[in-house]
Amino acid sequence: MISRRDFFAMLGGGIVVWMVDDADAQESGGGARRGMNQQMPEQVSAWLHIGEEGTVTAYTGKVEVGQNARTSLTQAVAEELRVSVSSIRMIMGDTTLTPFDMGTFGSQTTPRMWPQMRKAAAAAREMLVDLASQKWMVERASITVANGKVTAGSHTAGFGDLTQGQKLTRTIPASEALTPATQWKVAGTSVPKVNGREIVTGTHRYAFDIKRPGMLFGKVLYPPQFGARLVSLDSSAAEAMPGVKVVRDTFKIAREGAGPDLVGVVAPDPQTAEIALAALKAEWKPVTGTPNSKDVYAHFKQTARGGAVNSPGLVPYTVAYIAHTPLEPRAAVAEWDAEGKLTVWTGTQRPFGVKSELAQDLAIPEDHVHVLMPDTGSGYGGKHNGDAAVEAARLAKAVGKPVKRNWTREEELTWAYFRPGGLIEVSGQVTPDGTLTHWEFHNYNSGPSGLQTPYEVADKKEQVHQADTPLRQGSYRGLAGTANHFVRESYMDELAHSVKMDPLEFRLKNLKNERVRNVLIAAADKFGWKTRKKVAGRGFGLAAGMEKGGYIAAVAEVSVTGGAVKVLRVVQAFECGAVVNPEQLRNQVDGAAAMGLGGALFEQIEFADGRIQTDRLSKYRVPRFADMPVIETVLVDRQDLVSAGAGETPIMAVAPAIGNAIFDATGQRLRSMPMAPKGLTGV
Repeated sequence: MISRRDFFAMLGGGIVVWMVDDADAQESGGGARRGMNQQMPEQVSAWLHIGEEGTVTAYTGKVEVGQNARTSLTQAVAEELRVSVSSIRMIMGDTTLTPFDMGTFGSQTTPRMWPQMRKAAAAAREMLVDLASQKWMVERASITVANGKVTAGSHTAGFGDLTQGQKLTRTIPASEALTPATQWKVAGTSVPKVNGREIVTGTHRYAFDIKRPGMLFGKVLYPPQFGARLVSLDSSAAEAMPGVKVVRDTFKIAREGAGPDLVGVVAPDPQTAEIALAALKAEWKPVTGTPNSKDVYAHFKQTARGGAVNSPGLVPYTVAYIAHTPLEPRAAVAEWDAEGKLTVWTGTQRPFGVKSELAQDLAIPEDHVHVLMPDTGSGYGGKHNGDAAVEAARLAKAVGKPVKRNWTREEELTWAYFRPGGLIEVSGQVTPDGTLTHWEFHNYNSGPSGLQTPYEVADKKEQVHQADTPLRQGSYRGLAGTANHFVRESYMDELAHSVKMDPLEFRLKNLKNERVRNVLIAAADKFGWKTRKKVAGRGFGLAAGMEKGGYIAAVAEVSVTGGAVKVLRVVQAFECGAVVNPEQLRNQVDGAAAMGLGGALFEQIEFADGRIQTDRLSKYRVPRFADMPVIETVLVDRQDLVSAGAGETPIMAVAPAIGNAIFDATGQRLRSMPMAPKGLTGV
C-alpha cells in the first residue's frame, strides 16, 4: 500500500489525506485502525441518560448520512425501554459525548450497534424496576414498565421520578434478555424518520451550513495534475485584497518529518476567497507517463503483486472507477480556543477516526480535539477521512479565527477517493445437464467483497490481486461487491446460455444456500419470470448474491431502441433477517436500485495525463428522473434470524441483472461496467 508520505509527495501539496489500495482497508476508508477490537462501554450511563422530567437521551458514535440510523437506533431504545419514539433524543457522532465507535460503514450499524442500544435500554429498564421495588417495597414481579411509566398496583411513577436525573450506574449484563422479534411493538414497524420534518422543511443544518462568530472562509490551492510539484508562488495580488490572508503551512507528519506545503487563502466571504485563490500565480513541475482511464486495466495486471495469473480460458471484464457524488460535498468548520484546543464540525462517517487524524496531523493530544458530526447529506462510503476538516483546522490555526472549508463539486469529483477500478477475469465449466464443475475468478485491484460464489462447485479458485492504482481509491457502497457480482452473475448467464438452460433454472440447479434461493424465487415470482413474453427489442435478466448477512436477487426488464438502453422495470427481493423498519428498509433497497443503475450503465471517472476529465456533473452523469424504471421491492422478513445491515448488499445485483437483460434483448454480451455510457452500437 502506498505510504502516506508518498501520497502527499505525489499530490505536490494541498491534500491532507492518504491513499488506500489495500482492499481490506477500504472498508474503513483506510483510516486509523485504533479501537478495532475495543470493547464497548459496559455502563448503561455511557449509552443512556434519563432526565428528571423523564426525557431519555441516547448516545452512539454512529452517524446519520441518510440511511436512517437515527430512527432505527431510536426504535431500539424505545422497544426495550417501553417509551415512545418521540420521548427519545439521540446524540450521534460527537466525540466528546458519545462512546468510541470505529465508524459508520460496512453495514454494521444494525448488526452491532442496534443490539447494543437494545441491551443498554433493557438494562436501564431493569434498573427502573429495581428502583421502584425498593421505593415501594414490592416484589419485582409485580412491576410493569410501559408507555414511559413504572407501575405496581396503585403505585405509578415516571422514569424521571425514579432516577431523579442521576447517572445510570448499572452494568449491562452480557446476556441481557431482549424482546424477541415476534413480540416487537416499536421495532419492526414503519416508524417515520424522527427528524423528517426538519429535513423536508429545510431547518436542519448540515456541515455546509454551520456558522461560528467571526468565521472566515477558506480555499486551498491544488496542483493541476496528480503528482505535479509546486516550484514557485507569487501571492502578492491575493495578499493585496482587503481581508484576504494567504496561508502557506508546512504539513508536519508525525514520525515522518515534514510533508508538502498547504497553500490556501482565507477571506471574509466565499466569493472573495474564490477570487483570491484565482489570483495566486503558481508554477508547477508537470508529470508525464501516467496511466489513463483507457489503459488502466492493463496497468492493473502488469503491476499485480505476486504476478498475474494467465490460466487458459479466462474471460476479462472491466469495472471503471466511479465517484460517490454525495448531495453534500465535503465540508468542515474548525475553531481553536485560547488553550490550543480544537473543535471541528464536519460531515464524516468516522468522527473518532477524524479526531485521531486531526490530532496526529496537527501534533496535538487527542483530548484537545472535539469532532461533531451534523447529520450529513449522504456519504456512500466516501466520507471516511478528514480532508476538509484538516484543511479547515490548518487554515484556522494560521489566521487565529474559525474557518469554514466547503469543497466545491469540482473538488469533490477530483480530489476525493473513488470506488476502485478493476480488471476481473473468470472462467468456468459446466456439464450438458447444467452442473457447474469448475470455477476460476481473479480480481485485480477492485477488492474481495462479494468475491466468493454462492453456487456449489467442487473445483474453484477465487483470488484478489492487489495492484498499483493511479487514482486515490477507497470505500464505496458495497465496496467490490458490485464488481464481483456483475462479473459472476454475467458469466453464470454465459454458462447457462452455453447449455441452453433458463438462467433461473441453471442457478437453482447449482444453488443449495436456502436464503439465496428464497430471494431468487421471490424476485422471479414477483416479476413473473416464468410467464414473461419475448418481444423484439426487449429483454429480461436476473442476478442474485449475498454479502454482509444480506441476501439479494434482482430481475430487470430493458428495452433497446436504436442503441439507446432504457431500464423499464426492476424487481428486487431482499432478506436481512428480522426487519427493523419495513418502510425505511424498502427505501434503502429502492435507493440501491437507483444508485446501481448509474454504475451499471453510464457512471465512470475518465482521466488522462494526471487529470480528472469528468470533474463536474455536466460531464459525470448520474441517474436522472428520466432514467428511472419502475422499482418494486419484496422484503423477506425472517423474524427467526438476527437483523443484518441493509445499506450495501441491495446494490450488488442491479448491474448484472441489467446486463443479462441487454444480452437477452440484443445478443450482445457487455463485459465492461459501465455498459452503455453512450448507448450501444450495432443494434
